[in-house]
Amino acid sequence: MVSFRKFETPSGAIVLAGKSAENNEELIKQIGQKEIVLHTAEPGSSFINIKGKATKEDIVWSGAVCAKYSQDWRDNKKDVIVHIFRGKDIYKDKKMKTGTFGVKRYEIMKVKKEDIIKFEKSLEK
Repeated sequence: MVSFRKFETPSGAIVLAGKSAENNEELIKQIGQKEIVLHTAEPGSSFINIKGKATKEDIVWSGAVCAKYSQDWRDNKKDVIVHIFRGKDIYKDKKMKTGTFGVKRYEIMKVKKEDIIKFEKSLEK
């Protein structure tokens, strides 16, 4: 049984996050075609999957999760750029290393430093 980081958004949506390159591979396999997926623009983050239908608030909240578990945040402690896409837009070719995927189309979201810190503090409770 593969285990992912698991969160619940304030509205009750389930959010899954990969823990490693290998774990991200497993996470991608279970994503539905229409489900929302997030990953930082820079390499070195968990893939984040919002299960079912996601609201805008779910996406913003999940962006903070994605940013918090990224090398970009770890190394810089500033705003993080996150890409938002759907399961159907993810592809993999044989030359890509473990945990690496291509994305056909995505939207860009800037996750503010204060939102990442707010999420971190919510984990302490």
